[in-house]
Amino acid sequence: MFALLRRHALAALVAGGLPFLAQAAPAAPGHFAEQQLRHIATYFPGRMSGTPAELMTADYLQQQFTRLGYQSNTRQFNTGYDWLEKRGETRRHKVTATSVIAARAGSVPQEILIVTHLDTWTPLSRHEADNNLGGLRLQGVDDNASGLGVMLELAQQLSNAPLHYGVRFVALSAGEMGLHGMDDYLARMSAQEKKNTLLVIDLNSLIVGDRLYFNSGINTPSAVRKQTSARALQIAHRYGISAASHAMTPRDYPGVNPFDKAGIPLLDVTAANWALGNKDGQQQRARTAHFPDGAVRHQTERDNLTYLDRWLPGRITQRTRDSVKILQPLLTELTNPTL
Repeated sequence: MFALLRRHALAALVAGGLPFLAQAAPAAPGHFAEQQLRHIATYFPGRMSGTPAELMTADYLQQQFTRLGYQSNTRQFNTGYDWLEKRGETRRHKVTATSVIAARAGSVPQEILIVTHLDTWTPLSRHEADNNLGGLRLQGVDDNASGLGVMLELAQQLSNAPLHYGVRFVALSAGEMGLHGMDDYLARMSAQEKKNTLLVIDLNSLIVGDRLYFNSGINTPSAVRKQTSARALQIAHRYGISAASHAMTPRDYPGVNPFDKAGIPLLDVTAANWALGNKDGQQQRARTAHFPDGAVRHQTERDNLTYLDRWLPGRITQRTRDSVKILQPLLTELTNPTL
């Protein structure tokens, strides 16, 4: 269960229903997020963990956070994956991955953590490589330049805002390697840092899915659910944005979130369609001639700007705008519950 300090902080977080704060809307919500998404996808394709493209992406992200006034640094860690040869032989590949951390303190030690993964899919077999799954040409627009772009706009919006609870933005590597980036981050957190983390917001694949989902973690207390996932849906309804929430289970894609497993409240933000396929969130949309798998994750020939702009015209603009229009006021409320 939560430590006493977290219980007190959560009580303050949810007390009084957190009334909606009227904010002066930016001239074009989502515009900066879309610019960043397109820049990252264009100039940093093949962001596989441990590659030069990943290092360049990490350096770019750190520069952006620093320019916005955040204390920012990179963190390296060792991980790896098993490569399957055509003959059935398995070979272990070791890599050094790089994550980016940016933070701004509030008036109290507690903080909200916003995470997303910066890496693209690493082929795990000769078969995957031959079938254009991952690799050096994968732009990873949906998975996951979308999460990075929205994260950067949220950081921009909060860069000069008053903060009662601090914010920490973390672009994690090795997200495509069994969520090892989350595992590494959690392993380095002290007991006090875990107690002071009121909420983790995970941004992943925000473009291709039929609608945005705001899902609470399996272990997230009901009081926090009301002020995170339920509140996000209220804000979406206010703006006429189609959004939903799904009751998470261990069978949902891509598995139990490590922060959730550690007992830290979680808000998982993604675009999918839980009514399709195995009803686990892996299928993003109906299967069609242009989206035969009902998803584009890891597909070099589909998860790119040219393909998505052609077959989902206007979707990138719409989803970056909608994501920011919901998350920015939500974060404003959560970081300043007493205002």
